[in-house]
Amino acid sequence: MQRIIEQNPEAFALIKGGKDYPDMEGTVLFYPLWGGTLVIADIAGLPYKKGDCENRFHGFHIHEGSSCTSGGTEEFGNTGMHWNPGNCPHPEHAGDFPPLLQNRGYAFLVFFTDRFLPEEVVGHTVVIHENRDDFQMQPSGNSGAKIACGEIKSNLQ
Repeated sequence: MQRIIEQNPEAFALIKGGKDYPDMEGTVLFYPLWGGTLVIADIAGLPYKKGDCENRFHGFHIHEGSSCTSGGTEEFGNTGMHWNPGNCPHPEHAGDFPPLLQNRGYAFLVFFTDRFLPEEVVGHTVVIHENRDDFQMQPSGNSGAKIACGEIKSNLQ
């Protein structure tokens, strides 16, 4: 595993918070692995409140749009819906990720998925939502407002 992450990722997204969370930032890296993708997310500045029972989970998805710009009245509205090339129900979209678990505003997540290769997500967006994903509500898990976004770019020259 260390050999893989010592290389440059094939794709990446630089995450920036929206107007309500201007200090949120991070990276999401996409490495080819075992016919799928190793995803590494490193995010700081997530909203949090002190307390044992506060919401520490945030919905985390690839969206179909290519831009983190606002659309209509919705911040990051041009990200569109979850990326779902197989037309699967939620949470089986290719763009459905495990939730981010933040501690004191920081989240680090590593997972493997065989739902896509890194080059297939280039040109889409990664979105962090305000609330947890309930993994049931269609089409997006009722995870609330989009609070941060990053455009996925190729790291290949």
